[in-house]
This record gives sequence, C-alpha cells and structure tokens, in this order.
Amino acid sequence: MFRPDVHVIGMPLTDICNAVYADPRQRQLFKNIVYVGALSVLLEIDPKVIEGLFGEQYKGKEKLLASNVQALQLGREFAQEHLQWPLGIRVRPADRVGDQIFVDGNSAAALGCVYGGATVAAWYPITPSSSVAEAFQKYCGKLRVDPDTGQNRYAIVQAEDEIASIGMVVGAGWNGARAFTATSGPGVSLMTEFIGLAYFAEIPVTIINVQRGGPSTGMPTRTQQADILSCAYASHGDTKHVLLFPEDPHECFEQAAQALELADQLQTPVFLMTDLDIGMNQRLCKPFAWEDDVAYDRGKVMTAEELEAGRDFGRYKDVDGDGIPWRTLPGTHPTRGAYFTRGTTRDPYARYSERGPDYIYNMERQLRKFQTAALMVPQPVMRRAAADARLGVIYFGSTSPAMQEAPDVLAARGVLVDAMRLRAFPFPGSVPDFIARHDRVFVVEQNRDAQMRSLLVNELEVDPARLVKVLHYDGTPITARFIARAILGHLQPHKETVA
Repeated sequence: MFRPDVHVIGMPLTDICNAVYADPRQRQLFKNIVYVGALSVLLEIDPKVIEGLFGEQYKGKEKLLASNVQALQLGREFAQEHLQWPLGIRVRPADRVGDQIFVDGNSAAALGCVYGGATVAAWYPITPSSSVAEAFQKYCGKLRVDPDTGQNRYAIVQAEDEIASIGMVVGAGWNGARAFTATSGPGVSLMTEFIGLAYFAEIPVTIINVQRGGPSTGMPTRTQQADILSCAYASHGDTKHVLLFPEDPHECFEQAAQALELADQLQTPVFLMTDLDIGMNQRLCKPFAWEDDVAYDRGKVMTAEELEAGRDFGRYKDVDGDGIPWRTLPGTHPTRGAYFTRGTTRDPYARYSERGPDYIYNMERQLRKFQTAALMVPQPVMRRAAADARLGVIYFGSTSPAMQEAPDVLAARGVLVDAMRLRAFPFPGSVPDFIARHDRVFVVEQNRDAQMRSLLVNELEVDPARLVKVLHYDGTPITARFIARAILGHLQPHKETVA
C-alpha cells in the first residue's frame, strides 16, 4: 500500500525495451535510460543537458553514446504520447550550489586515504564498500606515481577473502606502511581474529566499514548503522576499538585521513563507520581541504639515533603515562630496537610472560591508551535550542540530514531539544555532561537493538532510563518526520511539559 499522498505513474519499461533491443543485456540496462527520458518530459528537463552528461560519460565510446541517446528518446516519446505531462512539479536550472561539491562518500573516503598517506590497500569485494578500493586505485594512479621514474608508490591487492585482506593490512602496518581495508558487516565478522591481534600486538590498522543491513547477508543494498557493537568490541577477550562516525562525504574524506593518523599515533585498529546511504549516494558537501605539503604524525616511533644513544626501549612500556608505548620500525637499527611481535601476553619489554602482574599491567595500560584516545578523536558537535531545554537528542553518522530538520519540526510543536552529534568512540567527557544536563535524552540510530544507546550505557554507566530509543531499521534513510513522530509519541503518554 502506498501513502495517500503518493501518486504512481505506470510505464511498461520491459515492453518498450523488448520491442527495440534484441540483446537481453541491453533490454535490462536501457530500462533506466528510458525511464530518465520519460522523467525529462514529466519534469520538463532539457534533454540536451542529459545528452551532454552522456557525452562526458562515454567520451571516446561513440557507440555507447548513440545507444544511450536512443534509449533517452524512446522514453521521451512514450511519455509525450501516453502520459499526462508536464507534472505539477517541475525542475528548473539553478546555480545556487556555491562552492559545494557533488561526491559520494566512498570516493571521498578513498581520496582521504590518499591524502592521509595510505600506500597499501588490501580488500575483498563486498557491497556496498567495493567502490572505496576502486576509487583508491583510480586516485593513486593520478597521485601516487613517481613523476620521474613512472613507478607506482602504492600497492593494492584484491585478496582471496576478507581474512586474507585484513592479514595483509596488519602486516603492512607492522612494517611501517599506512594501510587500510574496506569492507562491510559480514567482512568485519570474518576479520575479528586479526583485528584482535592488531589490538593486542598494537599494530596500526584502518578499517573502512560501509555498513549495510544485517545480520548474515541481510540487505546488501540497504542502509543501516548495525555494526556499532561488533566493531567497538571486535574479537574475543577484552578489546575496545576507536570508531569514527562521518556525517557526509566531506567528513568521509577528513576522517579517513584522520583514521590513518590516529591508527599510527595510538598503534591500534581504527574504524571509519560509514554506511550505504553516505557511501554510495552522491551529496552536496563542502569542498575538501588539501595541502600538498601535509606532514604526517607517526606517533611514538623511536629513531636509530635515539637507540644508538642508549635510550631504553620497552616495546610495551608506558613511559609517558598516556598508555601509548614507543615502537620501532623494522630495520631501524642493525642491533638495537628489535622485539618479537606476538599475540600472546608479554612483559613491557615484549618478552613472553603469563605472569598475572604482566598481563594486568598490559591490559590496564591499554585502557589508559583508550582514555587518551578520547582526547584525540573528533569531538561532538552541539546544537542548542533557542531556550533552555530539558530534553536532549544524541545522533551520529547518516542520521545527520534528518536531524538538521527534526529539531525545527519539534520546536514548531512546542518541544525544545538540544542536540549532540557524536563523531567518535571513545566518548569524550562532554557526552556524559550532555546527558546529565537533561531529564531525558533520545538516542537516534538506524538499527533494531539500540546499539549506540547500549554503548553509551555500558561505557558511561548512565541510568538506562534516561536514554530513550528512537530506532529506524527498514533499510531506508531515516527522516525528520520519523524522528519527530517518535519523540512526540514518547512524550504525549507522559504528558510532560517539554518547552
């Protein structure tokens, strides 16, 4: 059943294509172009504009260009002869974009990896993340080739499976390269043992998770935010991983570069938690900031000169009080600074040990490192109501466009809310402060089990009754209408004074 305000216009796309094209593949592919042709009539879009886009897409492939123009005309002719046109809604040319750019999140993340210094990518194809590696290869071909020798300064491997891809990335990170993999929820499930190794052995790894509907195969072509807990605590045993939550392609670019930087500085896996909605859909966003002479901060890496001078080197020793040890890269010094990398317990000097005090020292040091990470990750963004508000809303990632509108919808109904957009886990101190300042805080997310709410309760030890679920998980992007209705629906039974 359609909503009463949705009007359906039927069009026999299959019959039109079957009557014109003999090739089964063409019959299928050109349905979309026939549809665009009809839409151009209904909305009064200049067909020359569309043909110009075809010309850009198929430059040097005139045969494909001609066939697409033919399909476009088929759609236009059908609409003009059989449909009522134009519609009451129209499209008109406008140039109000300003300096914004039009890009999808996967391409933005790939370019961010180039900008962030990544030289190694290993991946296995999976919807909806495959285009991250494909775009990285395209950008590396332009930006990672030595101009003098023509030699590639990057390595991209399509591995035999997700397990192999994360293994290659862990190996590259251990060897000193900035390396990443791109995957989705099922891939993360397969990678968890290697992720635990990287966490415990403290090896920099960046994982771009373009989330989709789960569990199992789930909904490969739909969006969700349902991998929060599986990534935050990936692997067996006690682990905590850094998660970044971009809201749009601009932040995909920024945070992909930042993830590589944080992975180096913290010597740990870092997840970029995007999703299908951000990753595969093109959006207008702010242009990327690019500096040709950007300097990378590799964190605590001991040099040959320091080792030669006799500086004490304990690979897993906390000498600065922040939980982050010093490391060396392979080949730094011929006789000093070497250590054995292992997934087993060890003492501060990387010597095998199953002594309880050594294990506790290491685990508590990694907790201190995680607390340090809370100061280094992107901080939350606040939006305050026009007056003091007793209610708050926490949101993150692709719920952002809807949440830009929802507070205004609620204000029009007399409900004032402060809003906080989370940008990373671990949560900085401003998050529990925000919760404490409000009677109730609604947590907006796109999954069934309120995973972000669970993470907030578990990590911050807040009263669960203060955090109210707003859950949307049918695979479509959440809307401001849905958020406003959910919040109003919760408030009305309680008969609260909300403004």
